[in-house]
Amino acid sequence: MPHPTFTTPDLTSFTSLDRLGLTATGQRLSTSRAEILCEVTDPDPWCRRCGQHGVPRDTITLRLAHEPLGWRPTVLVIKHRRYRCAHCRHVWREDLSKAAETRQKISRSGLAWALAGLVCQHLSVARIAEGLGVTWNTANEAVLAEGRRLLINDPARYDGVRVLSVDEHVWRHTASGDKYVTVIVDLTAVREGTGPARWLDMVAGRSKAVFKSWLAERDEQWKRGIEVVAMDGFAGFKTAAAEELPEAVEVLDPFHVVKLGSDALDGTRQRVQREQHGPRGLKNDPLYKARRTLTVGLDLAIEKQKAKLEDLFTEPAYEPVQLVWSVYQRMVDAYRQPKPEVGKWALSTLIDEIGSKVPAGLPELKRLGTTLKRRKNDILAYFDHKGSSKGPTEALNGRLEHLRGIALGFKNLAHYIARSLLETGGFRPRLHPQS
Repeated sequence: MPHPTFTTPDLTSFTSLDRLGLTATGQRLSTSRAEILCEVTDPDPWCRRCGQHGVPRDTITLRLAHEPLGWRPTVLVIKHRRYRCAHCRHVWREDLSKAAETRQKISRSGLAWALAGLVCQHLSVARIAEGLGVTWNTANEAVLAEGRRLLINDPARYDGVRVLSVDEHVWRHTASGDKYVTVIVDLTAVREGTGPARWLDMVAGRSKAVFKSWLAERDEQWKRGIEVVAMDGFAGFKTAAAEELPEAVEVLDPFHVVKLGSDALDGTRQRVQREQHGPRGLKNDPLYKARRTLTVGLDLAIEKQKAKLEDLFTEPAYEPVQLVWSVYQRMVDAYRQPKPEVGKWALSTLIDEIGSKVPAGLPELKRLGTTLKRRKNDILAYFDHKGSSKGPTEALNGRLEHLRGIALGFKNLAHYIARSLLETGGFRPRLHPQS
C-alpha cells in the first residue's frame, strides 16, 4: 500500500534534471562525489538539413559539474547519441543546449547555484569550485561569464535611476600601480525607501575626466532623468556633473561636510598643542588626551566627557580650540535637527557667520569658512533632498573590504570590478539558485 504522504523517489526531479531536458537512469555514490547517469528526455533523430529520420551512429559521454547535493560534488554523466542521415549524410548529436552551453563544463543549474552562492551567500570562488568539484579557474571563468551575461550586461540595470552617488575607492593597497577607481552608485531606492543602494559601475582612475566620460556614454534621455548627484568635496566630480547633468541638483554629502569641521578642529588642537607643549606633544598633554572627546556630539556625550571638556576649556590658552569646537558642534547639531527646514536655517546661518567674520589667529576656521561658503548651495541642497546622502555608498565600500578579505586580495582589476558589481549590484530579488 502506498504511503499517504510520501511518493516514490524520483531522482530526476530531486536533482532538477527535468529543467535541463535530462532523465536520470542511474547513480554511483562515493565519499568524494556523486555521479548521476543521464540521457536526453526527448531525443530528436530528425535530420536538421533535409528532415529525414536519422540512423543512430554511436553514443558519446559528456561529463558536467552539477549543483552539489549536500555539498557533495555532483557530476552528470550524460550518454547522448549521434545520428547520421542516410539521405544527405549529415551527422549530428542530440541537443544538450538546455543542459549547458556549448563547450561548458558546468550545467546550467550548477552555474545558477554558483552565481547565487557568489552574489547572495558571499562565498569565495575557491569554496564554489570545491562544491562543484572543478578547478578554481574553471569556476571563476564560468561564474563571471554567467554573471556578466545574466546580471551585469542586463540593459535594464540602469532603468529607473534618479539619484546618483559618485565616490573614489581604493581597490588594492600596493605601492605600485594605480590603486584608485571611481564608483557610481544608485541611491534611488534609498531615497524612496523601497530598497538598498545599488552599485552601478566602477571605472579605473579618479578624476573629472573619468566621471565625465562615464556620463557621456549614457544616452540623453537617461541623463535627463537624473535629479540628484551626491558627492564628496572633490571639485572634479562637481565639474563633471555640472557639464553632463546640468539639470541635476548637486548635493555635498553631510559626512564630508562634518569631516571638514572635524579636520579644522583637529588642526586647531594640534597647532595649539605645539604652541603650548613644544613640537612633540606627550600622551598626557590635556589636549591630546581629549582629542576623541572633542569630536563627540554634545547631545551624545556622557557626563564624564562633558566634565572633561569643562575642565579643558577653563584654560585660557585653549580658547581657540573651544571656538572651533563650538562651530563643529553647531554643524553636527544642524544635521541632527528633526525638521529639515530648521537644520537648513541653522547651517546656513553658521556658514554666513564663519564665511565672513572669523577672529584673528584661527586660520583653520577661516579655511573652513571659505570652503563652506564656496559650496554653500551644494551643502544646503541636502536638506531639500533627504535620502541623497553618500552614507549607503560608504557602506558598500565596507562590503568590498569584506570581499577583498574573502578573496585574499585581487590582482586583476577587471575581475575585481565584475566581482564588486555582483557583490553590491542589488541583484538579490531577481536571483535564485533554481532560476
